Amino acid sequence: MNPGDKDQIAASLAKVMAMMCVRNTGLEALHAGTVPATRTGDYSDVFVLDADGRRIPWSEVSHLDDDQMRDLMREIVNRLYTFHVNCDDPEFLHRADRWMTVAGKWDEPELDRKFLGGISYGSDNPGK
Repeated sequence: MNPGDKDQIAASLAKVMAMMCVRNTGLEALHAGTVPATRTGDYSDVFVLDADGRRIPWSEVSHLDDDQMRDLMREIVNRLYTFHVNCDDPEFLHRADRWMTVAGKWDEPELDRKFLGGISYGSDNPGK
């Protein structure tokens, strides 16, 4: 297999997995709702007033709590696991191909060097 084919397969797989395993999860609840207006374009003029009367800049507001993050990550991990376990099932592959018609219209992915740089190979404390 030539490198171009390998890259194209990886790109298609990344897009269909993002569509099937990440989109339409609890992430959609975070996306739902009213988007605040901003005149600066960077939301530096947007604040949240909480129940204790604190005026919190939008950039400092947590948009989900620890339980929501845990639930979202569990849902995504379960979907990724299900995807991998079923990737040799012809019916599943047929459905994945149908999802690819939508995901295929997305921008082509790019290699994320920041992600690679953030991974400590051989680290005793992954994620720390």
